[in-house]
Amino acid sequence: MNSIIRTRIQKIRQALIEMELDAVMVSVQENRFYLSGFTGGDTQFDESAGVLIISDRNLVLATDSRYELQAQAEASGFDIVCHKKGLEKELPEIAGALGIQRLGFESVRLSHKNYTAYAHALEKRDPPVDLVSTENLVEKLRQIKSEEEIQSTIQALQLAEKAFLQVLDAIRPGMTEKQVAWAMEKNMREAGAQGLSFPVIVASGPNSALPHAVPTDRKLATGEPILFDWGARLNEYCSDTTRTVVLGKPDDLFLKVFDTVVKARDMAIAAIRADASGTQVDKIARDHIDQNGFAGKFGHSLGHGTGLAVHENPRLSPIKDDRLEAGMIVTVEPGIYIQDWGGVRMENQVVVRQEKAQVLNDPQPFDPRISHR
Repeated sequence: MNSIIRTRIQKIRQALIEMELDAVMVSVQENRFYLSGFTGGDTQFDESAGVLIISDRNLVLATDSRYELQAQAEASGFDIVCHKKGLEKELPEIAGALGIQRLGFESVRLSHKNYTAYAHALEKRDPPVDLVSTENLVEKLRQIKSEEEIQSTIQALQLAEKAFLQVLDAIRPGMTEKQVAWAMEKNMREAGAQGLSFPVIVASGPNSALPHAVPTDRKLATGEPILFDWGARLNEYCSDTTRTVVLGKPDDLFLKVFDTVVKARDMAIAAIRADASGTQVDKIARDHIDQNGFAGKFGHSLGHGTGLAVHENPRLSPIKDDRLEAGMIVTVEPGIYIQDWGGVRMENQVVVRQEKAQVLNDPQPFDPRISHR
Protein backbone atom coordinates (compact mmCIF):
# COMPACT_ATOMS: atom_id res chain seq x y z
CA MET A 1 0.00 0.00 0.00
CA ASN A 2 1.43 3.37 -0.97
CA SER A 3 1.73 6.22 1.50
CA ILE A 4 -0.96 8.33 -0.18
CA ILE A 5 -3.64 5.65 0.24
CA ARG A 6 -2.43 4.91 3.76
CA THR A 7 -2.91 8.57 4.71
CA ARG A 8 -6.41 8.61 3.19
CA ILE A 9 -7.40 5.52 5.18
CA GLN A 10 -6.09 7.09 8.39
CA LYS A 11 -8.41 10.05 7.78
CA ILE A 12 -11.36 7.70 7.24
CA ARG A 13 -10.54 5.87 10.47
CA GLN A 14 -10.49 9.15 12.36
CA ALA A 15 -13.91 9.97 10.91
CA LEU A 16 -15.21 6.57 12.11
CA ILE A 17 -14.25 7.49 15.68
CA GLU A 18 -16.02 10.84 15.39
CA MET A 19 -19.16 9.17 13.98
CA GLU A 20 -19.04 6.31 16.53
CA LEU A 21 -18.89 3.69 13.79
CA ASP A 22 -17.03 0.39 13.95
CA ALA A 23 -16.51 0.33 10.18
CA VAL A 24 -17.71 1.79 6.90
CA MET A 25 -18.74 -0.04 3.73
CA VAL A 26 -17.51 1.86 0.65
CA SER A 27 -19.37 1.03 -2.56
CA VAL A 28 -19.03 4.15 -4.74
CA GLN A 29 -16.68 3.18 -7.58
CA GLU A 30 -14.51 6.31 -7.40
CA ASN A 31 -14.27 6.05 -3.62
CA ARG A 32 -13.17 2.41 -3.81
CA PHE A 33 -10.32 3.39 -6.13
CA TYR A 34 -9.37 6.41 -4.02
CA LEU A 35 -8.97 4.27 -0.89
CA SER A 36 -7.54 1.06 -2.37
CA GLY A 37 -6.27 1.45 -5.93
CA PHE A 38 -8.81 -1.13 -7.14
CA THR A 39 -9.99 -0.10 -10.61
CA GLY A 40 -12.87 -2.57 -11.01
CA GLY A 41 -15.81 -0.75 -12.56
CA ASP A 42 -19.53 -1.05 -11.89
CA THR A 43 -21.09 -1.88 -15.23
CA GLN A 44 -24.45 -0.40 -14.26
CA PHE A 45 -26.15 0.98 -11.17
CA ASP A 46 -27.56 -2.34 -9.95
CA GLU A 47 -24.26 -4.20 -10.41
CA SER A 48 -21.16 -3.79 -8.25
CA ALA A 49 -17.52 -4.71 -8.65
CA GLY A 50 -17.22 -4.91 -4.87
CA VAL A 51 -17.16 -3.03 -1.59
CA LEU A 52 -14.44 -1.96 0.79
CA ILE A 53 -14.98 -2.53 4.49
CA ILE A 54 -12.70 -0.32 6.57
CA SER A 55 -12.53 -0.66 10.34
CA ASP A 56 -10.03 0.62 12.90
CA ARG A 57 -7.79 -2.42 12.35
CA ASN A 58 -8.95 -4.26 9.25
CA LEU A 59 -9.20 -3.62 5.52
CA VAL A 60 -11.39 -5.92 3.43
CA LEU A 61 -12.30 -5.83 -0.23
CA ALA A 62 -15.30 -8.06 -0.88
CA THR A 63 -15.84 -8.86 -4.56
CA ASP A 64 -16.92 -11.73 -6.81
CA SER A 65 -14.99 -14.13 -9.01
CA ARG A 66 -14.94 -11.71 -11.98
CA TYR A 67 -12.65 -9.35 -10.07
CA GLU A 68 -10.85 -11.59 -7.58
CA LEU A 69 -7.48 -11.68 -9.34
CA GLN A 70 -7.66 -8.01 -10.23
CA ALA A 71 -8.41 -7.10 -6.62
CA GLN A 72 -5.48 -9.17 -5.38
CA ALA A 73 -3.15 -7.38 -7.81
CA GLU A 74 -4.38 -3.84 -7.22
CA ALA A 75 -5.63 -3.52 -3.62
CA SER A 76 -2.40 -3.92 -1.69
CA GLY A 77 -2.98 -4.15 2.06
CA PHE A 78 -6.58 -5.35 1.75
CA ASP A 79 -7.81 -8.83 2.57
CA ILE A 80 -9.71 -10.04 -0.49
CA VAL A 81 -12.95 -11.90 0.17
CA CYS A 82 -14.53 -13.52 -2.88
CA HIS A 83 -18.24 -13.96 -2.18
CA LYS A 84 -19.72 -16.81 -4.18
CA LYS A 85 -23.33 -16.46 -3.04
CA GLY A 86 -23.64 -12.69 -3.13
CA LEU A 87 -22.66 -10.01 -0.63
CA GLU A 88 -25.99 -10.26 1.17
CA LYS A 89 -25.12 -13.76 2.41
CA GLU A 90 -21.43 -13.03 3.11
CA LEU A 91 -21.75 -9.64 4.82
CA PRO A 92 -22.95 -10.92 8.22
CA GLU A 93 -20.01 -13.31 8.43
CA ILE A 94 -17.54 -10.56 7.50
CA ALA A 95 -19.06 -8.18 10.05
CA GLY A 96 -18.95 -10.84 12.74
CA ALA A 97 -15.31 -11.70 12.06
CA LEU A 98 -14.35 -8.02 12.37
CA GLY A 99 -16.44 -7.39 15.50
CA ILE A 100 -18.64 -4.81 13.78
CA GLN A 101 -21.88 -3.67 15.44
CA ARG A 102 -22.33 -0.28 13.74
CA LEU A 103 -21.56 -0.36 10.01
CA GLY A 104 -21.70 2.83 7.98
CA PHE A 105 -22.83 2.75 4.35
CA GLU A 106 -22.79 5.30 1.54
CA SER A 107 -26.40 6.44 1.22
CA VAL A 108 -25.84 7.87 -2.26
CA ARG A 109 -25.01 4.43 -3.68
CA LEU A 110 -26.91 1.73 -1.75
CA SER A 111 -30.32 1.03 -3.29
CA HIS A 112 -33.36 0.54 -1.09
CA LYS A 113 -33.57 -3.06 -2.31
CA ASN A 114 -30.01 -3.86 -1.24
CA TYR A 115 -30.31 -1.89 1.99
CA THR A 116 -33.35 -3.92 2.97
CA ALA A 117 -31.62 -7.22 2.15
CA TYR A 118 -28.41 -6.30 4.01
CA ALA A 119 -30.26 -4.93 7.04
CA HIS A 120 -32.42 -8.05 7.31
CA ALA A 121 -29.38 -10.34 7.10
CA LEU A 122 -27.37 -8.30 9.62
CA GLU A 123 -30.23 -8.18 12.14
CA LYS A 124 -30.02 -11.97 12.47
CA ARG A 125 -26.51 -11.84 13.89
CA ASP A 126 -25.95 -12.03 17.63
CA PRO A 127 -25.32 -9.28 18.47
CA PRO A 128 -27.12 -7.66 15.52
CA VAL A 129 -25.32 -5.21 13.24
CA ASP A 130 -26.86 -1.77 12.66
CA LEU A 131 -26.53 -0.12 9.26
CA VAL A 132 -25.86 3.62 9.62
CA SER A 133 -26.26 6.08 6.75
CA THR A 134 -23.26 8.27 5.86
CA GLU A 135 -22.93 11.01 3.28
CA ASN A 136 -19.81 12.49 1.63
CA LEU A 137 -17.47 10.67 3.99
CA VAL A 138 -14.91 9.99 1.26
CA GLU A 139 -16.03 12.72 -1.13
CA LYS A 140 -14.95 15.40 1.35
CA LEU A 141 -11.40 14.10 1.12
CA ARG A 142 -11.55 13.89 -2.66
CA GLN A 143 -12.38 17.59 -3.00
CA ILE A 144 -8.80 18.63 -2.19
CA LYS A 145 -6.43 17.42 -4.90
CA SER A 146 -2.76 16.58 -4.48
CA GLU A 147 -0.27 17.96 -6.99
CA GLU A 148 -0.15 14.48 -8.52
CA GLU A 149 -3.91 14.54 -9.07
CA ILE A 150 -3.67 18.02 -10.58
CA GLN A 151 -0.98 16.85 -13.00
CA SER A 152 -3.15 13.90 -14.06
CA THR A 153 -5.97 16.34 -14.80
CA ILE A 154 -3.65 18.58 -16.83
CA GLN A 155 -2.48 15.60 -18.88
CA ALA A 156 -6.10 14.58 -19.54
CA LEU A 157 -6.86 18.14 -20.64
CA GLN A 158 -3.88 18.30 -22.98
CA LEU A 159 -4.85 15.03 -24.61
CA ALA A 160 -8.46 16.13 -25.05
CA GLU A 161 -7.58 19.57 -26.44
CA LYS A 162 -5.19 18.06 -28.98
CA ALA A 163 -8.04 15.83 -30.21
CA PHE A 164 -10.28 18.91 -30.54
CA LEU A 165 -7.73 20.83 -32.62
CA GLN A 166 -7.39 17.83 -34.92
CA VAL A 167 -11.16 17.85 -35.43
CA LEU A 168 -11.21 21.57 -36.18
CA ASP A 169 -8.76 20.93 -39.01
CA ALA A 170 -11.10 18.31 -40.46
CA ILE A 171 -14.68 19.52 -40.07
CA ARG A 172 -16.60 20.72 -43.13
CA PRO A 173 -20.13 21.97 -43.75
CA GLY A 174 -22.35 18.98 -44.39
CA MET A 175 -20.75 16.70 -41.80
CA THR A 176 -23.23 15.51 -39.20
CA GLU A 177 -23.01 16.10 -35.47
CA LYS A 178 -22.66 12.35 -34.99
CA GLN A 179 -19.73 12.16 -37.40
CA VAL A 180 -17.89 14.97 -35.65
CA ALA A 181 -18.57 13.51 -32.19
CA TRP A 182 -17.17 10.15 -33.31
CA ALA A 183 -14.06 11.88 -34.68
CA MET A 184 -13.54 13.53 -31.28
CA GLU A 185 -13.91 10.22 -29.45
CA LYS A 186 -11.70 8.35 -31.91
CA ASN A 187 -8.93 10.95 -31.63
CA MET A 188 -8.96 10.86 -27.83
CA ARG A 189 -8.88 7.08 -27.63
CA GLU A 190 -6.13 6.80 -30.23
CA ALA A 191 -4.09 9.38 -28.30
CA GLY A 192 -4.18 7.12 -25.22
CA ALA A 193 -7.26 8.13 -23.25
CA GLN A 194 -8.58 5.42 -20.89
CA GLY A 195 -12.03 6.49 -21.93
CA LEU A 196 -14.33 9.48 -22.07
CA SER A 197 -15.27 11.65 -19.11
CA PHE A 198 -18.81 11.60 -20.58
CA PRO A 199 -20.32 11.14 -24.06
CA VAL A 200 -19.07 13.83 -26.45
CA ILE A 201 -21.50 16.67 -27.13
CA VAL A 202 -21.50 18.23 -30.59
CA ALA A 203 -24.52 20.47 -31.15
CA SER A 204 -25.04 22.82 -34.09
CA GLY A 205 -27.49 25.61 -34.83
CA PRO A 206 -30.66 25.46 -32.71
CA ASN A 207 -29.44 22.23 -31.08
CA SER A 208 -26.68 24.19 -29.34
CA ALA A 209 -29.36 25.88 -27.23
CA LEU A 210 -29.64 22.53 -25.40
CA PRO A 211 -26.89 22.55 -22.73
CA HIS A 212 -26.63 18.73 -22.74
CA ALA A 213 -27.56 18.06 -26.34
CA VAL A 214 -27.10 14.59 -27.84
CA PRO A 215 -25.40 14.51 -31.28
CA THR A 216 -27.83 13.94 -34.12
CA ASP A 217 -27.79 13.51 -37.89
CA ARG A 218 -28.15 17.29 -38.30
CA LYS A 219 -25.57 18.63 -40.75
CA LEU A 220 -23.18 21.44 -39.88
CA ALA A 221 -23.85 24.68 -41.73
CA THR A 222 -21.88 27.88 -42.16
CA GLY A 223 -22.63 30.82 -39.89
CA GLU A 224 -24.18 28.74 -37.09
CA PRO A 225 -22.91 28.09 -33.55
CA ILE A 226 -21.32 24.66 -33.11
CA LEU A 227 -20.94 23.74 -29.45
CA PHE A 228 -18.40 21.11 -28.37
CA ASP A 229 -18.37 19.70 -24.82
CA TRP A 230 -15.94 16.84 -24.25
CA GLY A 231 -13.44 15.31 -21.89
CA ALA A 232 -10.86 12.55 -21.68
CA ARG A 233 -10.15 10.29 -18.73
CA LEU A 234 -6.48 9.60 -18.10
CA ASN A 235 -4.85 8.00 -15.03
CA GLU A 236 -8.46 7.78 -13.74
CA TYR A 237 -8.88 11.60 -13.75
CA CYS A 238 -11.37 13.51 -15.89
CA SER A 239 -10.99 16.57 -18.05
CA ASP A 240 -13.97 18.72 -19.06
CA THR A 241 -13.92 21.50 -21.68
CA THR A 242 -16.47 23.38 -23.77
CA ARG A 243 -15.78 25.50 -26.85
CA THR A 244 -18.15 27.09 -29.36
CA VAL A 245 -17.12 27.78 -32.97
CA VAL A 246 -18.59 28.95 -36.27
CA LEU A 247 -17.79 27.69 -39.75
CA GLY A 248 -17.28 30.80 -41.83
CA LYS A 249 -18.39 34.29 -40.83
CA PRO A 250 -20.33 34.68 -37.56
CA ASP A 251 -23.26 37.10 -37.42
CA ASP A 252 -23.51 40.05 -35.05
CA LEU A 253 -25.68 38.17 -32.55
CA PHE A 254 -23.14 35.37 -32.27
CA LEU A 255 -20.30 37.84 -31.70
CA LYS A 256 -22.23 39.64 -28.96
CA VAL A 257 -23.21 36.38 -27.24
CA PHE A 258 -19.70 34.98 -27.53
CA ASP A 259 -18.00 38.10 -26.16
CA THR A 260 -20.45 38.24 -23.25
CA VAL A 261 -19.81 34.61 -22.32
CA VAL A 262 -16.03 34.94 -22.55
CA LYS A 263 -16.07 38.06 -20.36
CA ALA A 264 -18.32 36.33 -17.80
CA ARG A 265 -15.93 33.37 -17.69
CA ASP A 266 -12.89 35.61 -17.22
CA MET A 267 -14.57 37.69 -14.50
CA ALA A 268 -15.50 34.56 -12.58
CA ILE A 269 -12.02 33.06 -12.85
CA ALA A 270 -10.54 36.33 -11.54
CA ALA A 271 -12.74 36.03 -8.42
CA ILE A 272 -11.71 32.46 -7.55
CA ARG A 273 -9.36 32.03 -4.59
CA ALA A 274 -9.24 30.14 -1.31
CA ASP A 275 -12.21 31.01 0.97
CA ALA A 276 -14.22 32.52 -1.89
CA SER A 277 -17.95 31.80 -1.97
CA GLY A 278 -19.11 29.56 -4.79
CA THR A 279 -22.41 31.44 -4.91
CA GLN A 280 -20.68 34.80 -5.19
CA VAL A 281 -18.42 33.58 -8.01
CA ASP A 282 -21.51 32.29 -9.83
CA LYS A 283 -23.25 35.65 -9.28
CA ILE A 284 -20.39 37.60 -10.87
CA ALA A 285 -20.76 35.70 -14.14
CA ARG A 286 -24.57 35.60 -14.00
CA ASP A 287 -24.92 39.32 -13.32
CA HIS A 288 -22.65 40.17 -16.26
CA ILE A 289 -24.76 38.03 -18.59
CA ASP A 290 -28.02 39.50 -17.26
CA GLN A 291 -26.77 43.08 -17.54
CA ASN A 292 -25.76 42.63 -21.17
CA GLY A 293 -29.23 41.82 -22.42
CA PHE A 294 -29.39 38.07 -21.82
CA ALA A 295 -31.29 37.84 -18.53
CA GLY A 296 -32.72 34.36 -18.01
CA LYS A 297 -30.62 32.82 -20.80
CA PHE A 298 -28.06 31.23 -18.44
CA GLY A 299 -29.95 28.55 -16.59
CA HIS A 300 -27.41 26.09 -15.20
CA SER A 301 -24.79 26.52 -12.50
CA LEU A 302 -21.47 28.17 -13.31
CA GLY A 303 -19.31 25.18 -12.49
CA HIS A 304 -18.52 22.04 -10.54
CA GLY A 305 -15.61 20.10 -9.15
CA THR A 306 -13.85 17.44 -11.22
CA GLY A 307 -11.57 14.57 -10.32
CA LEU A 308 -12.13 10.82 -10.42
CA ALA A 309 -15.69 11.71 -11.45
CA VAL A 310 -16.49 14.46 -13.92
CA HIS A 311 -19.06 15.98 -11.53
CA GLU A 312 -17.88 16.37 -7.94
CA ASN A 313 -18.14 18.91 -5.17
CA PRO A 314 -17.68 21.81 -4.78
CA ARG A 315 -20.29 23.64 -6.86
CA LEU A 316 -20.27 27.17 -8.22
CA SER A 317 -24.00 27.63 -8.00
CA PRO A 318 -26.73 30.13 -7.08
CA ILE A 319 -28.41 27.54 -4.83
CA LYS A 320 -25.53 25.77 -3.07
CA ASP A 321 -22.96 28.01 -1.41
CA ASP A 322 -19.77 25.96 -1.17
CA ARG A 323 -16.69 27.61 0.30
CA LEU A 324 -13.67 27.15 -1.95
CA GLU A 325 -10.42 25.74 -0.58
CA ALA A 326 -6.91 25.61 -1.99
CA GLY A 327 -6.38 22.45 -4.03
CA MET A 328 -9.91 22.13 -5.38
CA ILE A 329 -10.37 21.77 -9.14
CA VAL A 330 -13.49 23.39 -10.58
CA THR A 331 -14.92 24.13 -14.00
CA VAL A 332 -16.00 27.64 -14.97
CA GLU A 333 -18.57 27.33 -17.77
CA PRO A 334 -21.02 30.18 -18.30
CA GLY A 335 -23.38 29.93 -21.26
CA ILE A 336 -26.12 31.76 -23.09
CA TYR A 337 -28.88 29.71 -24.75
CA ILE A 338 -31.49 31.19 -27.12
CA GLN A 339 -34.32 28.98 -28.32
CA ASP A 340 -34.50 28.44 -32.11
CA TRP A 341 -31.13 30.17 -32.59
CA GLY A 342 -28.52 28.34 -30.58
CA GLY A 343 -26.14 28.68 -27.68
CA VAL A 344 -22.60 29.54 -26.65
CA ARG A 345 -20.71 28.05 -23.71
CA MET A 346 -17.04 28.43 -22.81
CA GLU A 347 -15.48 26.23 -20.15
CA ASN A 348 -12.12 26.05 -18.44
CA GLN A 349 -10.85 23.96 -15.55
CA VAL A 350 -9.01 25.79 -12.79
CA VAL A 351 -7.25 24.93 -9.54
CA VAL A 352 -8.14 27.04 -6.52
CA ARG A 353 -4.95 28.49 -5.06
CA GLN A 354 -4.56 30.63 -1.96
CA GLU A 355 -4.56 33.97 -3.78
CA LYS A 356 -6.03 33.21 -7.21
CA ALA A 357 -7.07 30.53 -9.67
CA GLN A 358 -4.57 28.57 -11.72
CA VAL A 359 -6.12 27.98 -15.15
CA LEU A 360 -5.29 24.50 -16.43
CA ASN A 361 -6.15 25.01 -20.09
CA ASP A 362 -5.79 27.99 -22.41
CA PRO A 363 -7.31 31.00 -20.59
CA GLN A 364 -6.99 33.38 -23.55
CA PRO A 365 -10.07 34.42 -25.54
CA PHE A 366 -10.72 31.75 -28.13
CA ASP A 367 -11.28 32.84 -31.73
CA PRO A 368 -14.44 30.95 -32.73
CA ARG A 369 -14.15 31.60 -36.47
CA ILE A 370 -13.11 28.59 -38.51
CA SER A 371 -12.23 30.60 -41.60
CA HIS A 372 -9.84 28.18 -43.33
CA ARG A 373 -12.73 26.41 -45.05
